[in-house]
Amino acid sequence: MPPTLASLVHHSALKLTVRAGEDRLDVPVRWAHVSELADPVPYMEGGELLLITALKLDAEDPQAMRRYVRRLAGAGVVGLGFAVGVNYEEIPEALVDAAGEEGLPLLEVPRRTPFLAISKAVSAAIAADQYRAVTAGFAAQRELTRQALNAGPEGLLGALAAQIDGWAALYDASGAVVAAAPEWAGRRAARLTAEVERLRERPAPASSVVGGPENEDRVELHSLGTGKRPRDALAVGTAAALGTAERYALHSAIALLTLTTERSRSLHAAEQRIGAAVLRMLLAGEPDHARAVAGDLYGGLLDAPFRMIVAESVSGGDPLGTLTETVEAAAARSAEAVLVVPEGERLVVLVADGGAAVAACTGYASALEGARAVPEQGAAEEDDLVVGLSAPAGPIAAAAAYKQAEQALSVARRRGRVLVEHDQLAAGSVLPLLADDAVKAFADGLLRPLYEHDATGRGDLVASLRAWLSRHGQWDAAAADLGVHRHTLRYRMRRVEEILGRSLDDPDVRMELWLALKATSSEQ
Repeated sequence: MPPTLASLVHHSALKLTVRAGEDRLDVPVRWAHVSELADPVPYMEGGELLLITALKLDAEDPQAMRRYVRRLAGAGVVGLGFAVGVNYEEIPEALVDAAGEEGLPLLEVPRRTPFLAISKAVSAAIAADQYRAVTAGFAAQRELTRQALNAGPEGLLGALAAQIDGWAALYDASGAVVAAAPEWAGRRAARLTAEVERLRERPAPASSVVGGPENEDRVELHSLGTGKRPRDALAVGTAAALGTAERYALHSAIALLTLTTERSRSLHAAEQRIGAAVLRMLLAGEPDHARAVAGDLYGGLLDAPFRMIVAESVSGGDPLGTLTETVEAAAARSAEAVLVVPEGERLVVLVADGGAAVAACTGYASALEGARAVPEQGAAEEDDLVVGLSAPAGPIAAAAAYKQAEQALSVARRRGRVLVEHDQLAAGSVLPLLADDAVKAFADGLLRPLYEHDATGRGDLVASLRAWLSRHGQWDAAAADLGVHRHTLRYRMRRVEEILGRSLDDPDVRMELWLALKATSSEQ
């Protein structure tokens, strides 16, 4: 505890007497300052015990004393020490009354107590308090380190919460709460995810002080990590601002968690190198070798159906990094294995089918799609992310899953989508793919002779061809649809063959003509 006026009054060697402001003696004293100026306020910082002999004051003038005391109180002076037996044999009543009216503690200093003794007592008390704080800080650091080594982040947070007499919570890269102490603090910390996300947008190290939705406590947020983009964050909540000892404990916790983060990042890089080797073996058709290399690291993932994610970025930002953080955080929370292999501007990920990582990937893509649909939000860097997701597969079919993911990625790029699942392509229709410019150009070139023929008014070959193909070559049904005789329709189909130089008996020709008609129907 820092020195207070009460502790100075109780100091047996100082012999101080309280003459006013008895109810405000518990105020901390930041320093003891001697000044005989008529107006020492410009030189005050607040929190001082001002010591005077009133050499330049008319201490018997009530009006002057009221103005003097009022200015001292307004400047944050916490107490006034008056030395008797120097200029005045006792404290003038005008000063006593003014101090009482203003509520400013007034201490009588006997002649045998030099101001230097009071200053030394205050300085010694401040030094002792700082020493206690540093000692407590070192003890807290030892305890936090022990908990971090023996119990991990959860134990560290518990020790930190006890040190600061509050609560602590750890957030992962996605902004989700991964640990909290005490247990009830998880609900409190979850309400601060928006503030954590704003903090993560700033370069590390970054911190902020916020109040809760109901302002029930004071919360400090601190980013963790040394990279340009913080990965994790720490939140601590207390009833009041942290003291010196609590601040030491907090800084120790930040350092320990940052070291853990950086160590985890190095291990993560090593895991990615192993993952790249496992992926190459899977794609080469060597699942047994892949399992042997993966061991326990990815073994569970290779023993159950997985899905392949292939993502690309063409932006200057880091959408692939954000996607990686999202998927890995979801997998970590659900204790799922995930294999992530960066390949330059491409990212390949193996995730458990039906797991939290797949859901996080599709949810992230949906969020980007939603943001893209709102023009006033502007185009975010992550909008340039495209993702292809394969159907469920096993180790033997890894190469096929990779091809499926690439096909879905290609379709996502053509359609301007963020994510396309291969299953959606199989369950949908091929017709939307005809919107491709190359397909339209092929269709236009194939059918142009027929359209030019019809433009001369010598027949209606395009409509006749469409009716005949839609009726699967049934002459009577197609002729009825057109309102012509079947012989007329037969004549028109022979003209189509002559003009195009293709036989309608060939099923491939009929298929190409039908798709060409579909591709050009919206343009004619």
